[in-house]
Order: sequence, then structure tokens, then C-alpha cells
Amino acid sequence: METTSEENREQSQEEKGTRINSCFECCIKCLGGVPYASLVATILCFSGVALFCGCGHVALTGTLTILENHFSKVTSDHAMLTDVIQLMQYVIYGIASFFFLYGIILLAEGFYTTSAVKELHSEFKTTICGRCISGMFVFLTYILGIAWLGVFGFSAVPVFLFYNMWSTCTAMRSPVANLTNVDTICVDIRQYGIIPWNAAPGKACGSTLGDICNTSEFYLSYHLYIIACAGAGATVIALLIYMMATTYNFAVLKFKSREDCCTKF
Repeated sequence: METTSEENREQSQEEKGTRINSCFECCIKCLGGVPYASLVATILCFSGVALFCGCGHVALTGTLTILENHFSKVTSDHAMLTDVIQLMQYVIYGIASFFFLYGIILLAEGFYTTSAVKELHSEFKTTICGRCISGMFVFLTYILGIAWLGVFGFSAVPVFLFYNMWSTCTAMRSPVANLTNVDTICVDIRQYGIIPWNAAPGKACGSTLGDICNTSEFYLSYHLYIIACAGAGATVIALLIYMMATTYNFAVLKFKSREDCCTKF
């Protein structure tokens, strides 16, 4: 009886060990099918687009408030600029919605192609339709990457303009400057083409310029533009990672399809 009980214990321990090993192998197999590059790119893309869209939307509203209160007090002078800012805000809504869906689709495509490349599951086989879809995502991601490079460069323009104003205000307040007449120091927004030359007053000088730099709208808009520019840069990096991942998977899938054709004949 004792021998039988010991054998049963040993058998149950072996069964437990087998179950643990099978569960461990299953976990390793599932982790091997995770597209880590696409996962990192998706998180980075969502973060970058969220920063760019959210901060850019609020910064545009603050910029319009600054222009209306200090640089162009006649509504008709900056009517076109108001329409452009409102249009850009609507475009921001579309960008956020599109990239939310596109990021999820690319992540799902990454799961599919990674499993097909590593042949983790027998039901994941490469087909002509699947390769065409992967190729389409490669092409579309390249186009979006080039477009976001332009967005990144464009988002740096307001940072440059606000930095010029901030550095001018800092120079006026600096004791090292030793300025006798601060009223001669001006910032003319009209020279940047933001508002027309007939806009009044169009520029801010001396203490008026210092008051603008001390407003909460200027401080908030300046820093939000910096964050939005950083978000655009993060989105560019995410799209570059997407490019490398999708291109690699597409190339491997195409190579495997040729191997399958060779083995059939």
C-alpha cells in the first residue's frame, strides 16, 4: 500500500511538472508572437499625436487671443487668420481620430505578420491578399512619415516666433543690457506675414511688450507649442519604427512565399 501511494505521488508530481512546462512553453510561444516594435511604435504614436493635437489646439486659441488683444484690434484685419486657425483646429480633430484608428490597425497587422513570419501558428499562412495589404501599409506609412516631417517642421515655426518675443523681453529685463530707452525695442508681428501690414497697432514696444510676455496666454501658448513640436517629433519617430517593422515583415513574407512556390514544384 505504501509503495502504491508513493507511486501515485510521483505520478502526480510528474503530471504537475508536465503541466507547468507546457504552460511555460505556451507563454513563451505567445510572447514570441508579440510585435514589440509595433507595440512601442503604437504607444509612441498615440502619445505624440495626443500631445501635438491637444497642446496645439489650446496654443492656437491662446495665440488668437494675444493677437486680438495686443496686435490687431480690428476684427477685419485678422479675419482670414481666424478662419485659418479654426480650420487647423478642425484638422487636428481629424488627425487625432485617423491616427487612433491607424495605430490600432498597424498593431493588429503587426500581430498577424509577426505570427506568420515566425510560423507560430499553423493557421497563419501567407496569402497574396495578405501580402498586398502589408505592402499597402508599407507604402501608406512611408507617405505619412514624409507628411509628418513637414508637420514637425511647421510646428517649429510658432516656437521660433514665440522664442524671439520671449528673448526680446528677457533682454529688456536684464540688468546687463543697460538700456536707456526700452521703448525703442519692438516686436513687429506684421513682418512674419501673420497679419497684414495695415493692421493696427501691429507691433508692441517697451513696457507693452513686457506686459504681453507676462500674460498667462503668452506663457501657456509658448510652452504648449514646444510640447506640440515635441509630440510631432515623437510621431515621426513612431512612424519610422512602423516603417522598419512593416518593411521587414513584408520582405520576409514575400521571401517565404517564394520558398513555398519552390517547394511545391
